Amino acid sequence: MTTPSFDVVVVGGGIVGLATAHAVARTGRSVAVVEREQQLARHQTGNNSNVIHSGLYYAPGGFKARLAVSGCAETVAFCREHDLPHEVTGKLVVATDPEELPRMAELKRRGDANGVENHELDQAGMREHEPHVRGIAALYVPSTGITDYRAIAEKIGELVAKEGGEIHLGRAVTQIARRASDVVVRTDAGDLLGKQVVVCAGLRCDEVAKAAGADPGIRIIPFRGEYSGFSERAAGMVKGLIYPVPDPAFPFLGVHATRGIDGHVHAGPNAVLALAREGYSWGTIKPKEFLETITYPGMLRIAKQHWRYGFGEMHRSLSKKAMVKQIQRMLPDVRAEDLHPAGAGVRAQAVKRDGTLVDDFLFVDQGSGPGSVLHVLNAPSPAATAALPIGREILERLTGEKLSPLTA
Repeated sequence: MTTPSFDVVVVGGGIVGLATAHAVARTGRSVAVVEREQQLARHQTGNNSNVIHSGLYYAPGGFKARLAVSGCAETVAFCREHDLPHEVTGKLVVATDPEELPRMAELKRRGDANGVENHELDQAGMREHEPHVRGIAALYVPSTGITDYRAIAEKIGELVAKEGGEIHLGRAVTQIARRASDVVVRTDAGDLLGKQVVVCAGLRCDEVAKAAGADPGIRIIPFRGEYSGFSERAAGMVKGLIYPVPDPAFPFLGVHATRGIDGHVHAGPNAVLALAREGYSWGTIKPKEFLETITYPGMLRIAKQHWRYGFGEMHRSLSKKAMVKQIQRMLPDVRAEDLHPAGAGVRAQAVKRDGTLVDDFLFVDQGSGPGSVLHVLNAPSPAATAALPIGREILERLTGEKLSPLTA
């Protein structure tokens, strides 16, 4: 039996892998997506805040800044074109303490440098947008919105198939073997051949890199982000998106309140070390994976330096009272009885051996041209927002070919 052969094989059926396959298919090249789950967008793509990020936060000149800004506009345009749920709501980033004002000023500088419209507001100005919010100052960012990234991923998957690509679900990759002119992708349901391979494996990307003979230089540390849903009473206090000023020591955006596309309001996520790669609850434990996480030198350094932060996040996970206290910094009238569990996601955070949290998207190449493999080793938020331009970026790295945005 002949082994199926493609110009490009993409490992991973999240939104970044699908956007990459879509970019490849648009050029007329043959492409296949291999996903170990039985459905697309099962992990990070399908379990996040569903916020369309503006590009405000990210250091100018980096991948995140450039790709999130373009991705924000493209995501909205894609949703409009395909009649997918979305709304451009704008958001407030609220300072609740004077020590946060210099950090807010830095956010404004970054936003201005990245070309993101943002406006400084005083207390009266912020309450025009969110009457129930409390703070001393805020930034208003008009371009931020909300959507359903699982629906977007599924639509991109439909387009890939329509353009002649193949999507293989329920096939776990066991090995990737580079050869002179192609790459063998071995799965538990048979082999595929690709002239080139792209690995967008999210929570498993470092493992797949090792299966390809690469040294990823990082370990994926899974951080669970839990969400709290608001009661009808509390939901009436939130019109759109309300964010805190983020802690510069961490690439997480803090507990924020979001009115989702379904009209429900949730707050979160926190950032708790997960007990398994796909550890969506305290009850999901894989001892081998957890042991590998806590004995990794980078994780040990993080724990030594930031143990107070970590215990605070655990406390908020286990105590509704502690969680509501965090929310009350911006929304003082929300009460503990207003909160109920509303699901969780797991962030695939790349960490170096020295304890550095990788803050930008990270790409590692094994070779170039036929027989090469490109690994996407860090693509947390705002990767969903930036997925369409990330796909084109990867295509250019593979082939040298520049593809215009779908909205051009």
